[in-house]
Amino acid sequence: MKLRFIAFVLLCLLIICCRQQYSATPESLYQTELFKAVQLSGLFKDSKTFVDLVPQKHFLKLEGEYLTAKQEEGFDLSVFVANNFEDQSMKALEFETDTTKTMYEHIALMWDKLTRGPDTAVPHASRISLPYKYVVPGGRFQEIYYWDSYFTLEGLLVAGRDDLATNMVDNFSFLIDSIGFIPNGTRNYYRTRSQPPFYALMVGAIARKDHELTVKYLPQLIKEYEFWMQGSADGKIEAAVQHVVPMGQSGFLNRYWDKGTTPRPEAYKEDLHLASELSTDSSKQTLYKNLRSAAASGWDFSSRWYGEKGKFETTETTAIIPIDLNCLMYYLEQLIATGANLDGKPELEEKYTLLAEKRKTLIQEYLWNQEEGFYLDYNFEKEGSTPNPTLAAMFPLYFKIATQEQANLVKEVIMTQFLKDGGLLTTLEHSGQQWDAPNGWAPLQWIAVKGLLNYGFKEEAIEIMHRWLALNEKVYKNTGKMMEKYNVEDLSLLSGGGEYETQDGFGWTNGAALGFKQMLTELEE
Repeated sequence: MKLRFIAFVLLCLLIICCRQQYSATPESLYQTELFKAVQLSGLFKDSKTFVDLVPQKHFLKLEGEYLTAKQEEGFDLSVFVANNFEDQSMKALEFETDTTKTMYEHIALMWDKLTRGPDTAVPHASRISLPYKYVVPGGRFQEIYYWDSYFTLEGLLVAGRDDLATNMVDNFSFLIDSIGFIPNGTRNYYRTRSQPPFYALMVGAIARKDHELTVKYLPQLIKEYEFWMQGSADGKIEAAVQHVVPMGQSGFLNRYWDKGTTPRPEAYKEDLHLASELSTDSSKQTLYKNLRSAAASGWDFSSRWYGEKGKFETTETTAIIPIDLNCLMYYLEQLIATGANLDGKPELEEKYTLLAEKRKTLIQEYLWNQEEGFYLDYNFEKEGSTPNPTLAAMFPLYFKIATQEQANLVKEVIMTQFLKDGGLLTTLEHSGQQWDAPNGWAPLQWIAVKGLLNYGFKEEAIEIMHRWLALNEKVYKNTGKMMEKYNVEDLSLLSGGGEYETQDGFGWTNGAALGFKQMLTELEE
């Protein structure tokens, strides 16, 4: 009887251990010997490829099989991977462009080619399944991405695809309710971070025709806000906590932040290489967190986040209070107040109205640089503005935070320093990073144009739209593709820089192009 009891206890312990092992966090899976071996082997050109493959068994079981198999004579890692992993991802776009169609006709056809879902859960896959149809960016990005989706959604609304636009919002609402926040993208390796909080803008966009939709999504808007403000509930924090940075007795501002301290799974080899010159594990972990946090910004990567000019390894994202993030948080606070008003909740409306007013004051105090006549990010550890001007300075104009005098000054810098033949530069630095010169990106052209229009700069906004669309059309004519980003300085070249090749598709470029075409029609009538 005693032996039976011991056996029973051992069996229970074994079951518990197995359950713990097989419910390991995604992050732990990406620290296994198998994962490291594949990512450092050069089997795949892009580190993202392997983490998107589907293991045919639980990854930790494959880890055990790998550790045994690699001891055998003639072991071939590529064969092991081919036998145990499957590419079940939705294939990158494979279609032949009809060159008789205009760019805008091409975009109209692209929506269905970029549409995915609803998803069926696949065992052991890295994909986070979504319950409604959605639009992916294109190219290597065959899952939904957070801030990309707002600009895609604006294009869907112009195209009359309101149902698909609403599905996009419903998918993000599902993520907020099921995960607690909207991850960078719908892969489990993105669960350590979010991206610029554009959910409120998405809700605001689909609510233009029906204001009551703001009330429908009010619970999720509040949950989104609470995620970004975690750690500040009692109002007494004295140092930065997660996304929140206390600004003395005046209130809080926000930063981009990722809870991980290891190389990004989807860029494992690249992160290890960058950290290889650092001497201590602590300094490497700090760099990894800052790289991850830069990825959370959507601007991965840019000299915007460098601590020292020209040195990628000095990336210090977590020390920086970004203009764009805090303007987005301001709008989120405003929209919650609007929803509360429509829902007949005056106390909630007052609470968030005051929060928005406090944030606006702090944005003007810390992010406006009078000497430069421009909005600059603020490094709260160094207690001063960051040295590099960026197109993020247009966010206070987009959200009508700037005064007319400030807008006049920002406009002059934008039109004299950032405007090139193909549109607006992202920054003025030629660092080799993709979110720097000579590249221009559709979402930032959109923010800039709308910001200029908010302050009466119609002529300048029209000029930017014409230059950007002319470049889009030129590249489309030459390649038959819509690109992720464009070289706005040399129109004979495609964009470059970054950790991967320029991608085609492309969700937010399509959305901005349709939106600009509609705006130009209305402005030039």
